[in-house]
Amino acid sequence: MKILVVDDEKVIVKGIKFNLENDGYEVDVAYDGAEAVEMAQQTEYDLIILDIMMPKMDGLEACMHIRETSSVPIIFLTAKVEDMDKLLGFENGADDYVTKPFNILELKARVRALLRRSQAGKDDHAESRVTIGDITIDSDERNTYKNGNVIDLTAREFDIVELMMHNPGRVYSRENLLNLVWGADYSGDIRTVDVHMRRLREKLEDNPAQPEYVLTKWGVGYYFKA
Repeated sequence: MKILVVDDEKVIVKGIKFNLENDGYEVDVAYDGAEAVEMAQQTEYDLIILDIMMPKMDGLEACMHIRETSSVPIIFLTAKVEDMDKLLGFENGADDYVTKPFNILELKARVRALLRRSQAGKDDHAESRVTIGDITIDSDERNTYKNGNVIDLTAREFDIVELMMHNPGRVYSRENLLNLVWGADYSGDIRTVDVHMRRLREKLEDNPAQPEYVLTKWGVGYYFKA
């Protein structure tokens, strides 16, 4: 597994690199957002750890540029703790969020969980391709199509769509989705689910205000068109 670590604080980069390499990962490093975007365009990474506050280009802008061509899982590092800062990070394409100062064991657990969800093989008995209406997912390719055109989803967004399209009509509460997609060890804001659902509607629906596929059962949760 190849990971890119991006932070302008070289001590932090050195510590993360050391710990991840001890766990068997191959680690590249960058010290600003512009360098991170360039490296992500040249190399296929399995995961990126991206600081938000950096010179030349901050992590939010870097994430947006990376998302133009890649759905690589991204974990944000930031000293900001306000809920709106977290939600802004998810709006820009982050898959997870760790606040500084962080425990390196927690960060490594988040890395393992995100890699496991994005890389692990799916149920051997599940169909690779599922089509509902004009939406198709391919679990082997981890691609999503609408009317034959590829829809650019983040790794987390794909995991949500894959789960729900394999179980159309089943209603998932926000707590269900956090446990099944983010993992039982996730300790972030539950409103993360709502942010991801809004982003999915923006990408999948002709009219996000009147969704046909990603639907809400009020007071219960979310489900995909049966």
